[in-house]
Amino acid sequence: MKETLRQTAAWLHTWVGLVAGWLLFFVFVTGTAGYFEREITRWMQPERPLEIAPPAFEPAALATLAMNRLEQVAPVAASWSITLPHQDGSKRAWTDFSIRWEEMPQPGHSFGASTRERLDPATGAVLPPEAEPRETSGGFGLYRMHYQLHYLPYQWAIRIVGIATMLMLLAIVSGVITHKKIIRDFFTFRPGKGQRSWLDAHNAVSVMALPFFLMITYTGLVFFLFEYMPAGRDVLYGTGDANADVYYEELYGDHEHAAISRPAASIAPLITQAEKAWGKGNLAGIAVERHPGEPAEIVLSRVASGIEYYSPAQLHFNADTGARLPDEPREGGTALATAEVMYALHEGQFVNIGGRWLYFAAGLLGCGMIGTGLSLWASKRRRRHLSEGREADEHFGIRLVEILNVATIAGLPLAVAGFFWANRLLPVEMTDRAAWEFHCLFAVWLGTLFYALGRPLRQAWSELLWATSGAFALIPIVNALTTDRHLGVTIAHGDWALAGFDLTMLGLGAAFGLTARKVTTRLRPQTPPAEAAIPSPLPSTLKESRA
Repeated sequence: MKETLRQTAAWLHTWVGLVAGWLLFFVFVTGTAGYFEREITRWMQPERPLEIAPPAFEPAALATLAMNRLEQVAPVAASWSITLPHQDGSKRAWTDFSIRWEEMPQPGHSFGASTRERLDPATGAVLPPEAEPRETSGGFGLYRMHYQLHYLPYQWAIRIVGIATMLMLLAIVSGVITHKKIIRDFFTFRPGKGQRSWLDAHNAVSVMALPFFLMITYTGLVFFLFEYMPAGRDVLYGTGDANADVYYEELYGDHEHAAISRPAASIAPLITQAEKAWGKGNLAGIAVERHPGEPAEIVLSRVASGIEYYSPAQLHFNADTGARLPDEPREGGTALATAEVMYALHEGQFVNIGGRWLYFAAGLLGCGMIGTGLSLWASKRRRRHLSEGREADEHFGIRLVEILNVATIAGLPLAVAGFFWANRLLPVEMTDRAAWEFHCLFAVWLGTLFYALGRPLRQAWSELLWATSGAFALIPIVNALTTDRHLGVTIAHGDWALAGFDLTMLGLGAAFGLTARKVTTRLRPQTPPAEAAIPSPLPSTLKESRA
């Protein structure tokens, strides 16, 4: 029975991994970049100032400047919002001084038009458009792509990614069942043994970050729980958009607003109370809003950090009298609080810079696990065909998998490098510039697919890996030639967010260069036919797993 179970698990592990592997590699590459999405965005907007100590502005003075501007441009509105200059809870990003207001909705609409302005914290003047940094998709665009994909409708994208995620969870569980001696696999690596070395590498990488893979897969499914399993909600609330809106209003609260104007209460004493409760420098924003049938409120929000990232602490005051109002119950109750813990785990919101690097390293291990698994499937079957005296290139399935492997494992990283190149080389004033950054990414990726189709696989692997190495290594040079934010400047100013990006690109270039060298040596034509397989294998039978 045990043998049958493990053999079944091995078969399931192999085929589930193959079916979802290419999409999962894309998800892991773009999702791993998301762990430094704010730092990536900073690099992709070199017009922003170098990292310096935040200026010491009095929040009360800034609030007065913002109120004056809001009263001028939106004397009557559905809501006012003031974002004070501050660093986020992880000290990774600086948020500018800005205001936003929502106009009263037109009849038949739930929301009114929303407008945002950036203000000079010294004078309260509106900053001109030329003060805005260049348009870019930034790191958030890469992060968002790991679940929204691109060029696909949102609902289609999250469902496709959800299916792939569930398949990955199945592959992880079946892989654990397959590997009887999973601890031994972690400590076993036999270099220079061809396919066996790649198998050992796959096992070691998989076991090394196994808790991370289980966590990231399960929590990823929680993000869209009611999109993947809507039956429970639909039984209680009914189907259709209108009933879904009722559910979300009950979960997150009714956000319908009545008209507001400038509060009569003085804002300074309220800020003093917030600073007494949270400490100086922890006030993120101020909002003025009013729910139908209730008095207008002034809501002060704390800087978001850790598990509170999605629902930071707030203080509520009566906008007319300044009296403290009771704290509102947490929206969504315990269920939503639990979900937010899952979200924070998935995105690493609670970790410091060291923990974020661990997340990043685990994400790279995930890319390695998927890449070696995909390549082994083709490698093992190519060896089998060659041992039987058949030409593997004549088998459509093997040839297709090998081409997709080259274009995904070697081509996708090259496309990501092209994304960063596009940020520096596209004209700054170009229309739809952010969209064209992604167009460049997918154009390069499509080009690698055609390249793999037109070149012998040995050359395609080697040449694309060398190209990827060069593309990443040259990014700091392109940056130095097109901006004044080169490594010499950023290191001298102690701006390690920008310097770290360039150094990481150099590190990735070196890593791909080492990989290209190994692959080139491995795939030399003089290698015996039985060994001239595509690198990176993965076990697909019980016998291979137990060897």
